[in-house]
Amino acid sequence: MIDAKALLLWSAIGFVLSVLIETPVLVFCLSERHSLRDKLFAGVWLTACSYPIVVWVIPSFINPIAHKVEYLIVAETFAPLVECLLFWIAFGEREEIGTPTFYRDMMAVILANLSSFVLGELMNALKIL
Repeated sequence: MIDAKALLLWSAIGFVLSVLIETPVLVFCLSERHSLRDKLFAGVWLTACSYPIVVWVIPSFINPIAHKVEYLIVAETFAPLVECLLFWIAFGEREEIGTPTFYRDMMAVILANLSSFVLGELMNALKIL
């Protein structure tokens, strides 16, 4: 049985680390058309939207220990896709579709997710958490 307190603590730490990793990537990589305030907001909000699904919901369907590869494929595809969609809904403009700034913004969101994934896996491998 999973200890609820330990799961909540681990989730909170993971969320904060994800925000600390992903937000600077978004601040530096999102196009200049976004204000610093919007970039900072996106760093917290996008993680707040996807993180609970990745950490609590997907593991209900795919055991991340017994089926790590399958879990990672689903979770690490879900997070950037949903975050790109949410970012577009919140900050996108119809005339931006297909422009260099559109692609830059989407790639920034994907890079932010990739950054937290890679650093998280590195921390796991080094048994930092």
